[in-house]
Amino acid sequence: MIKEFNVLISGVGGQGVILMSELLGNAAVKDGLRVRGSEVLGMAVRGGSVFSSIRMGSDVYGPLPPLGKCDIIVALEPSEALQNITFLSKSSVVILNTAIVIPFTVSLGQSKYPSLEAMLEKLGKASSKIIKLDASQLAREAGNLLTTNIVMLGALFGTNQLPIKIETVKESIEDRFPAKVIPVNFKAFDLGYQACQEALK
Repeated sequence: MIKEFNVLISGVGGQGVILMSELLGNAAVKDGLRVRGSEVLGMAVRGGSVFSSIRMGSDVYGPLPPLGKCDIIVALEPSEALQNITFLSKSSVVILNTAIVIPFTVSLGQSKYPSLEAMLEKLGKASSKIIKLDASQLAREAGNLLTTNIVMLGALFGTNQLPIKIETVKESIEDRFPAKVIPVNFKAFDLGYQACQEALK
């Protein structure tokens, strides 16, 4: 029995962060893991910051991982990884979707958006392993941009670190979606998984 494994999923409203965490949490429960979790929605649900934590293991009690104790951060939008940098340690893995979503505060001139290079530099000081992929492009290849979160879910499993079977999370996908869209979601998952595996070579 695993004692503690912490995953944090971050993004902006409308990217499917909460759905992704539901699929992961349901799969963890199916595999017999003790699961705790929490979610935080930004002021603007669509376009605002969203993050969800999923904690698994026998020694997990609270819903939020301690600072510096996150095993994997999945960022569906690069700047959202920076928002949660305090949860990282050098041994943490960051899975980063490089496709940028410009926040409405930048569009209004109220803030500036850092360059991808600057964000990667900061993240590199906090974590020794950053996996970059254009999940939005892979979702288009799968057949639907809305599957970006499923691409990232596949990439998460591509790290080979999760205490959950791939078969189990695919069952969760089957349980959650209508039959007609399951093939595109499976393709998105597999593309994300393969991209992560390639990045780790």
